[in-house]
Amino acid sequence: MSEWIGLLASADSNERAHAAHELFRLGCAAAEPVLRKWFADAEFRALARSGSSLLTVGIAVEPARFETIRARFGQPRLAEAPADQDVIEFELEFPHGVRLDVLTTRAREGDGAIARFLKRFGEGIQQVECDVRDVALATELLRSHFALEPIYPAARSGAERTRVNFFLVPVDESRKILIELVEVAPRQKKK
Repeated sequence: MSEWIGLLASADSNERAHAAHELFRLGCAAAEPVLRKWFADAEFRALARSGSSLLTVGIAVEPARFETIRARFGQPRLAEAPADQDVIEFELEFPHGVRLDVLTTRAREGDGAIARFLKRFGEGIQQVECDVRDVALATELLRSHFALEPIYPAARSGAERTRVNFFLVPVDESRKILIELVEVAPRQKKK
């Protein structure tokens, strides 16, 4: 995975696009066992946003690499994240519904989620985001239908005025994945 993350900073645009597709594929594959079960539930599936882009893979990188990747992609606009959240991020979109959020910490020595992830695991896939129409209802369905407890008791503000909640879900006996439910603000709804 570190090779693909490194190639996001490549001078070659084809290498960057290939790396993005591979990172997206790896993130989706990691979340697939969980999401397959969730989407088998008709009520949860009904909350999925329509369109070709349902998932986004969040890649946590060190601040220096973040700046290099951002420069290679022409300085995409930074997302507006709540001040209390330890994140600086931008989104990249590619053909075939491939979306990446490139994330870094605001304070490397801090104790925010991204800083903790980087300290513990290094650069890598930090989360998989799943777009839903109603994050509060989706959270309640996951509680009642799957006995899963969210990270936060209720939805909270996320980047770009979204509403979010997170689930740290076991994938197998030795591995968990962080899935972020994301409800896009009404006047920002993506096509």
